[in-house]
Amino acid sequence: MNETLSTSEGPGAVSHPVQVTSIPKAGKSVHILADETQRLALAQAHNLERVSRFEAELQITPWRLDGVRVRGRVKASIVQLCVVSLDPIASELDEPVDLTLVAGEGKSAQPDLAEAEIVLDPEGPDEPDAIIGGMVDAGAIAEEFFAIAIDPYPRKDGASVDHQAPGEIDDNIPGPFAKLAELKPKH
Repeated sequence: MNETLSTSEGPGAVSHPVQVTSIPKAGKSVHILADETQRLALAQAHNLERVSRFEAELQITPWRLDGVRVRGRVKASIVQLCVVSLDPIASELDEPVDLTLVAGEGKSAQPDLAEAEIVLDPEGPDEPDAIIGGMVDAGAIAEEFFAIAIDPYPRKDGASVDHQAPGEIDDNIPGPFAKLAELKPKH
C-alpha cells in the first residue's frame, strides 16, 4: 500500500498519523512531500532561513508482536545562516531513518527483568520508542530525523573568527587599564 500526504494536521509541521492496526504484514509505504506552509513551519521550528524542499519516503512494517519498524530516508534543501559571517548557506540533507516503536504495555516493551540480562551498548540500536494511542506519526518521525541532519553550527567556506590565543597580548590594542595608567601622576 502506498500513501502520499501533503497537508498538515496535528502538532508537527508535517504530521502524518498512521493507525498501527491498519498496517498490513507486508508493510505500508508513506511518502511525505511538504507544501509551502509546512516548509515555512519547518524553517521557523528549526531556526532556518528557508526550507525549499522536504520529502520523506518511509516504509512502516510490523515488528514482533506489538511494534512497528520505520525505515527510509528524509531529504531536504535548506538555507541557514553562517555562525561566523551570518551569510546564507544552502545545504542538501539526506538522512536515513531507522526507528522501532512498541506498544507501551506490550510484551516487547517490558522484558521480564528477573530473567533478562541487561546489556547497554553505546554503539547498538536505541531502545524502542512507545506507540501512543495505537498511532504512529510518520511525519513527526521524519521531522525528528530532519532535525538530526541539520548542522547546528554551519560555517561558510573561508569564514573565520580573528582572535588572539589565550595569554597572547597585542601591543596595538590598549588593555583595560590603559586609561588608568594615563591618570597616574608621572614623577
